[in-house]
Amino acid sequence: MEVIMRERSRRCSASCELLIDSWERDTPEPRGQQLIHDYKELEFRRRKRSGTWPRTRSLNAPSPIQQFGPCGRIMKNSAMVMTIQDPASQRLTWYKPPLTVLVIKKVRDSSVLPPFMQLVTWLIEEKRMVVFVEASVLEDPALAKDLRFQGVRDRLQTFRDGTDDLQDRIDFIVCLGGDGTLLYASLLFQQSVPPVMAFHLGSLGFLTPFEFDNFQEQVTNVLEGHAALTLRSRLRCIIMRKGDEGQPAKPPTNLLVLNEVVVDRGPSPYLSNIDLFIDGKHVTSVQGDGLIVSTPTGSTAYAVAAGASMIHPSVPAIMITPICPHSLSFRPIVVPAGVELKISVSPDSRNTSWVSFDGRNRQELFHGDSLRITTSIYPVPSICAADQITDWFDSLAECLHWNVRKKQKHLDELSDLTHSSSNDTLDSLDRDS
Repeated sequence: MEVIMRERSRRCSASCELLIDSWERDTPEPRGQQLIHDYKELEFRRRKRSGTWPRTRSLNAPSPIQQFGPCGRIMKNSAMVMTIQDPASQRLTWYKPPLTVLVIKKVRDSSVLPPFMQLVTWLIEEKRMVVFVEASVLEDPALAKDLRFQGVRDRLQTFRDGTDDLQDRIDFIVCLGGDGTLLYASLLFQQSVPPVMAFHLGSLGFLTPFEFDNFQEQVTNVLEGHAALTLRSRLRCIIMRKGDEGQPAKPPTNLLVLNEVVVDRGPSPYLSNIDLFIDGKHVTSVQGDGLIVSTPTGSTAYAVAAGASMIHPSVPAIMITPICPHSLSFRPIVVPAGVELKISVSPDSRNTSWVSFDGRNRQELFHGDSLRITTSIYPVPSICAADQITDWFDSLAECLHWNVRKKQKHLDELSDLTHSSSNDTLDSLDRDS
């Protein structure tokens, strides 16, 4: 009797699975909440037995198990518990309609003027938005001569870098040009950055995924909240200055960078000699032309030219890349995003060093000065044209021509050469010739 009951149970389970598979194919919509629950329960059991589980899209790695063997496990620390949102689920939302937009235009490029005028006219007249531009943009003689643009020109709000504070006045940023426009937006906002939409009107365009042809539709989608975001991490940099003899230390300089911090030997003919500390521990001394500390976004800029790997911007990391090191074993390394780096001129160095931040604010590091670098809490929310993965690989293909190679041609008659001896292969070549 027990064997018969087990057989009936097995047939019933198989029939239920067959019924569910048929229902899944033939029924476009679920028929009641109870049926949905039953279906999910049966589907769970079926997949558990078969070992087939669908992998939902995620950019985070799966959570690791916390028990190792019969006795070992990770010690619980309630103070360090945090939830990391999956980058694939990062979507833009507005808790109130955006009203002000900052338009950043590539400078010294007359080809960007027509798209610029077209965009700001549409934003003001169609979208009823308040548009901010840099004051130097309106000083362009070509804009002053355009009589059709005069009415729109008078309605533009202006600002000057270093004088006016835009921190709480801008809801949305649109960049027209190349990657430098996005770097400039990062420079303007040294704390929280509004969402940035970048149109490719420059030379390279690795960070500018949008084409300008159908800008009305794309901007409207963003204003309605239909957009994915890539949170591009930035580096917080603090220069600690040693005071002059008998004088107190100078106040520190704080800067945020989107691409990289570069420490080099400057005009000196000698090798740079830089000490590198990570979380207070001296890890190495750099002897060469210098050192690049970059974000994942900056890994495809100066760092990749110096031999570093390319890192997706959603990966939490810091890239450390030497510049022409006088060592055959000094390779670029990737460290966790949460560490603090300290860079200082070695006491044995024959010269000082120079530091620049995203190619700007270049200044000298003297003996006794130090540069501290860690990941900032203020990323740049870059709006995706498609999604985080597609945009990045499209940029690799279109801008850097990543892995471009002529494909090998197939053979009409593919013979098995793996079991042929070298003499047989040579004989066949002699016969063919």
